[in-house]
Amino acid sequence: MKLSLKNSSYMDANFYNFINEDVLPLAGVSRADFWRELEVLVDRFSPENQQLLFQRDALQAQIDEWHKSHQGELFDAALYTAFLTEIGYLEPEADDFQVTTENVDAEIAQLAGPQLVVPLKNARFALNAANARWGSLYDALYGTDVIPYDAGLKPGKRYNPARGQQVIQSGRDFLDEIFPLETGSHHNVSSYVVYYQHLLAFFADGSETGLQDPGQFVALNGHKENPESILLKNNGLHVELVFDRHGEVGKNDLANLQDIQIEAALTTIMDCEDSVAAVDAEDKLEVYRNWLGLVRGDLTAVFDKGGVAHTRRMNCDRVYTAGDGEEYRLPGRSLMLVRNVGLAMNCDIMQTSQGEFVPEGIIDAVVTGLIGAIDIRDSARKKRNSRTGSVYIVKPKLHGSREVAFTCALFSAVEELVGLTPNTLKIGIMDEERRTTLNLKACIREARERVVFINTGFLDRTGDEIHTSMHAGAFMPKAWLKEQPWITAYENNNVDVGLACGLPGHGQIGKGMWPMPDEMEKMMASKIAHPRAGANTAWVPSPTAAVLHALHYHRVDVGEVQDGLRERAPAARAEIMQIPLLSAEDTLSSADIERELENNIQGILGYVVRWVELGIGCSKVPDINDIGLMEDRATLRISSQHIANWLLHGLCSLDQLDTLLLRMAAVVDAQNAATDGYQPMATDPATNLALQAARDLIVLGAEQPNGYTEHLLQKYRLQQKQRA
Repeated sequence: MKLSLKNSSYMDANFYNFINEDVLPLAGVSRADFWRELEVLVDRFSPENQQLLFQRDALQAQIDEWHKSHQGELFDAALYTAFLTEIGYLEPEADDFQVTTENVDAEIAQLAGPQLVVPLKNARFALNAANARWGSLYDALYGTDVIPYDAGLKPGKRYNPARGQQVIQSGRDFLDEIFPLETGSHHNVSSYVVYYQHLLAFFADGSETGLQDPGQFVALNGHKENPESILLKNNGLHVELVFDRHGEVGKNDLANLQDIQIEAALTTIMDCEDSVAAVDAEDKLEVYRNWLGLVRGDLTAVFDKGGVAHTRRMNCDRVYTAGDGEEYRLPGRSLMLVRNVGLAMNCDIMQTSQGEFVPEGIIDAVVTGLIGAIDIRDSARKKRNSRTGSVYIVKPKLHGSREVAFTCALFSAVEELVGLTPNTLKIGIMDEERRTTLNLKACIREARERVVFINTGFLDRTGDEIHTSMHAGAFMPKAWLKEQPWITAYENNNVDVGLACGLPGHGQIGKGMWPMPDEMEKMMASKIAHPRAGANTAWVPSPTAAVLHALHYHRVDVGEVQDGLRERAPAARAEIMQIPLLSAEDTLSSADIERELENNIQGILGYVVRWVELGIGCSKVPDINDIGLMEDRATLRISSQHIANWLLHGLCSLDQLDTLLLRMAAVVDAQNAATDGYQPMATDPATNLALQAARDLIVLGAEQPNGYTEHLLQKYRLQQKQRA
């Protein structure tokens, strides 16, 4: 059922009732004012949203024609730059300026640590992420391959004491590395005591010592002579030593140390976009209800584990006693940002006065901002999100400064609608589109009073790189792309521009996702490169990964790194603009091409079948070698665009594609045989919607706007819902 509003707009009735009954009373906004002003806002911003999309298409058409007209010629960087400048794709360099964003929480403005991204449509996942502010180092080590799965050390169904001892040894090694004692080792400490405001460690022979840096001890729980826990601090991050002489671990430990708790996911992005399959008003309402529950602090999720029902809730804050006897309170939850959708899609939740569906990004801004206002209005709540009175909205897939300016104007209108002071709604800019990368300084300048976040994303950025230069030639295999100069220049440029614009102290400079949640040993070896590159934060795929990645921020002082990077030469725009095409010297055998296609197609099918059939927007999907990869629309975008490019330039054929689709469908069917509700693709390929969607994403990839996948995924998901 739809409702007709005053100006001939139409509204989904369930959404209308949700806003009236559950949101507006808490936000302190009158119904009449809200709906009247919402119609005005929608009619004001919808046409400009559409015009910005038209501009994208026009620029892309000109770029396509330029590449077609220069086929076979040696690439002329100067000529190409002049052309992009002439059509307005490259913007004039912005004058120097400094970001002035105010009222930013310390987790974003001052601290450096891991960041989770989680589908907001899944309440349990969202709660797990919100509670991932703290996590057990012992559990993270025991349950992952950071401790090798050697003979005698495998986890198994029962507790393995040998593996447990390795975990304890690794935990003590971490304490010795980050919180070293004046003399001796944490391995040999028999007890910890707080004497006045100092932490003392006693050894079995009665001798004692303190920390090399006494200031690393900040608080405790329990009695000073027999503490229940000790709180330490390094690089702004906390570590809690938990003691229990009766615990399963503590009773056999020399110091009765039961666990080492790590302050882990400082921030979490609650995602309405790439990790979510939300195609209609019904789905969007589920997303918005979960955001409301998180902001109110009362969201719950009931799930079955081993035949027992469990209820997940948001954690309370943690309270300790500082050495001077004063209360020392720490957040028990990750600071939440919410990622809206981009400009590309419309939503049937509402129509404009002209009878058109409203751009989904406009509705997202209004609803997430309105719900976020509840957190600000009710500052006495125990589970408050922002302690500085800000609402953090990450905005993805913006192209250039004009789209950033549009988004800032939209946020200002939402603030006026909801009754918030200017610049309460902060913006996180995803640097994941080529036009934004090349004009990043101008983009930040447009948002300089509210920007709190710039983040690179290799997958979407590469997908847009391929689509933008689709007609320039055949692209290198995906694995080669990561090794090319353009990607290094892109990553460095993000840091260079962020530092030059004064983002530290006001916001985050972020890096992308570790995609293999089961490969934690590899993550620990490689992801330390992100803080070493000057990034305040980087994305991780799970709470466990957040605990482990947090160790990197103890080992690297990001502030010191950033200070050192300010003097380096900025990344060159010319390097960023290099197009990573196959050269005449690059040779790919037919077997090389087939392996690349198989790998891409298997990943596409593994993701799309869950999206279309089950409505799952992000999940761990086994690759062709049965290694679990975190897949979302960004991974789908790069894979589908890559094959579309090879089809266009004759490296493969439609017949070959169709053969491989069926072959890989059988592989994916076998991998999902135990998944509830799964419908095999290879059994009846002519009618299987997931298989059809995967084929269209490739075959029609070159003509999809900016190479985005949402239009086709939504089309086939809606058909599947109608079938069901």
